[in-house]
Formats: sequence, structure tokens, C-alpha cells
Amino acid sequence: MKKPVVVVLALLVLSGCGGRPATPAVDSSAAAAVPRPLNVQDPAEPPSPPATSPPACDPRASLRPPAALPAPGRMPAGTAMAKIAERGRLIVGIDQNAYLTSYRDPVTGQVVGFEIDLAREIARALLGNPDAIQWRAITTADRIPVLQRREVDMVIRTMTSTCERMQQVAFSTEYLTSGQRLLVNRGSGIKDFADLAGRKVCATRGSTSIVTIMKQPSKPVAVATDSTLDCLVMLQQGQVDAVSTVDVLLLGLAAQDPGTEVVGARISDEPSAVAMPLETPELVRFVNGVLDRIRADGTWTTIYSRWFAKYGPVPAAPPAKYRD
Repeated sequence: MKKPVVVVLALLVLSGCGGRPATPAVDSSAAAAVPRPLNVQDPAEPPSPPATSPPACDPRASLRPPAALPAPGRMPAGTAMAKIAERGRLIVGIDQNAYLTSYRDPVTGQVVGFEIDLAREIARALLGNPDAIQWRAITTADRIPVLQRREVDMVIRTMTSTCERMQQVAFSTEYLTSGQRLLVNRGSGIKDFADLAGRKVCATRGSTSIVTIMKQPSKPVAVATDSTLDCLVMLQQGQVDAVSTVDVLLLGLAAQDPGTEVVGARISDEPSAVAMPLETPELVRFVNGVLDRIRADGTWTTIYSRWFAKYGPVPAAPPAKYRD
């Protein structure tokens, strides 16, 4: 039953139609009669704690890029970049349902968005062709496993760099600053997490958002899905009271459904970075060089403005931080 709802969402994006009536707090008996998206965890299972506590770190600090990037297609022998150049395409793990950030255009069928444009700049620098990319749609929970199995070269999927994750994958410098907030139905009366005691809040499985929801003093009930779009569907169907993730993703959801609104202050600090296998530090340095370049020449601002300027002020690009 999920597909018809997704089609309606796509039409909302295209037509800009008006809002829908406000939805009251979840009635569990009524909501249970409505089919849910697949793979919902209600309540969400707490994530397994790491075997050992990660060492203290600065999650924004990455590896310093070379003084000058190699020419496109002429990568140093034996590097991850040389293997990609020999293959002729960059393999990137992405979301295909995050409107404005990384989604499949319902008219053209092409993946587009802020993160897609960032990936294209990396492909341009590495291969000389921004279109030389093989896109791999993955879930939030798949991001680390596909990198560890070396099924993709990198993941660009609003992935927060954390000290714990740095034990499993490598991160570039920050390309987007965001923080966790709430998406609710207009007229719900919900203004922040204090209004959600014992009520259901949806986020994606494997995200930092799930953990943050579980830590809230008001003790909301975390519900996990495979995608933020599934969370929006559940909000529309009255199966959850709110969606919570980084505000840049909530902005895309609210743009798809004018009957919703983003509320509350940021309750977290989330630096999004490009994730890569731990075994490819030279690729991390190369990507950081590309990010440095697009910060300096205004490309980052152009890309951000293309997707988000109509929704608020355009910030400066996040500055690079290095640990070496």
C-alpha cells in the first residue's frame, strides 16, 4: 500500500497544492487498521553498544588534502583513485527518496539534489566527467556495511561523522551542517519534544536520530523505518505523532506535504560528511581537496542555493578542519 502514497507525494511536489486538514494525536486502534510501510520497528530496537568505547575525537577533523590535486583521469598509480579511473566510473551510495537532498525526479527519472551535485563534482575532478557515476540506492542502515564490503567507493547520504563511526569508516571534512528537529502535522499543538511524552516519533533505522529520540527526557516512543519518506507516510496515516531527523531532510518532507511543519530548536549538532572505506585514506584526501576547491571557488554556494535558497538564508560553506 506504500506506492500509492508515494505517487501522491510526487504529485504534491509537482503541483504545489494546498495543505491538508490537521491530523489529531495518534489513535492506536484507528492507525492499526491502516497498512504500514515495510520493515517498521515499533518500538524501535535500541542500537547495540560498541564493544569498546571510541576514543575521544573531533568528528569534524579529517585528513589534509594534497597541495595540488592530480589531473582528472591521471591518478597516482596504486591508489583507490587510479582503480576508479581504470574502471571508468565512480560508485556512490545514495538516498533516492530525500527530496531536495538526493531523490529521483518523477518527471525525468534521474537522481538529483544537493548531494547528487556534490558527487558530480567529485566525479568531475577524478574522471573529468560529472556523469561518470554509478548510483547505488541504499538505506540508512546499509551505509557502513556497503563501505566495509567495498561495494561502493563512497557514501554521500546525509551521514553524520561521529567518533564511533570513525572506527568503522573514514570521513571527509564536513560538507553540510544540520541538526535534529521535528516534523509534525500543522495544528497538532506539538512544538518540541516536551510535548511528545509517551507519543510516537519516527526516524530511520541505523541513524543517530533514533538514539537521540531515545535519550529525550520526555520519553517519546521511537519508531524505526527504512527511510524518512516512510516516516512521512506514517505521519500522514496517523501512525506516528512526529518525524525527527536532521532539519535539511525535514525541510524536504515539509516541501512535499504543506500540511506539515518543522518545529522545535535543534537538539543535536550533525556534521554531514562523505564516508569512505577505512582502507582508502588517499581517496579521503582527494575528496577533501575537491571540497576545498568548491568552497573556495563558490561552487558549494551555487549548489546549496540551487536547492535550498527558496527556503531560507544561504549559509557559508562549513570550514574544513584537519587532524594532520
